[in-house]
Amino acid sequence: MKYVREKLEVSEDALHNWSNYNEKHEIYAVSHTILWDYEYKCPYKGDAVKEKRRCYLHLYFNSEKASNDAKRMNHYLTQLRIELEKKQERPEHEKDYRKYFTVKDTPVRGRIVVPIDDAIQKATRGYGYFALLSNEMKDPIDALDLYRNKDLVEKAFGNLKERLNFKRTLVSSESSLNGKVFVEFIALIYLSYIKKKMQGHNLFSQWTLQGLLDELDVIECFETPGYSPIIGEMTKRQLDIYIAMGVEPPSL
Repeated sequence: MKYVREKLEVSEDALHNWSNYNEKHEIYAVSHTILWDYEYKCPYKGDAVKEKRRCYLHLYFNSEKASNDAKRMNHYLTQLRIELEKKQERPEHEKDYRKYFTVKDTPVRGRIVVPIDDAIQKATRGYGYFALLSNEMKDPIDALDLYRNKDLVEKAFGNLKERLNFKRTLVSSESSLNGKVFVEFIALIYLSYIKKKMQGHNLFSQWTLQGLLDELDVIECFETPGYSPIIGEMTKRQLDIYIAMGVEPPSL
């Protein structure tokens, strides 16, 4: 946080310049090269290596996130004030009562709740900003793409349990389990490929992953033994999805 605070002070204006705006992620981004103290203790010799290492600090600003954070904070502060005025304090809010408000009980006017503006402004100053630190990725957008792909593993488990129906193994032998896990693994490869294609073609502005797959699920396929499958008529939206995925649309 020390690195972030120092660089944010000199980058705040740049993080609102259109030249640093990225349309794909709808954020502003700038980068700084910094030096950090590296220390490594050798397990065999017992000595330690201490030196300066180069890192890339990427700073971002998202105006939509700033607006949402401010709205959430305003709602929370209003809730705190109402609780104080009605003398219905909640123990879990005790720290924030003291941080954001001054309370005075008078015999004539009753309870007076006054906001501490400096504390509120300090808390809201960082809204919309976030940072990434990398010792390898120089470009802030490349670093953000890599960071956001980390949820592939988390969502993969969700896909296994929900979309791919893998909540329970429901097998009677180890070989059957191995086979089912292999099939699920192949299915996850397809899902990961689709997600990457959606990011590359900016399809997440129009679809969710679930919504895109549901759009393709309604395509009808008729099969008759001894004959090739017959694909039902597809809409232009469905054809556009196939093209974006790099897959030739099936013919009627």
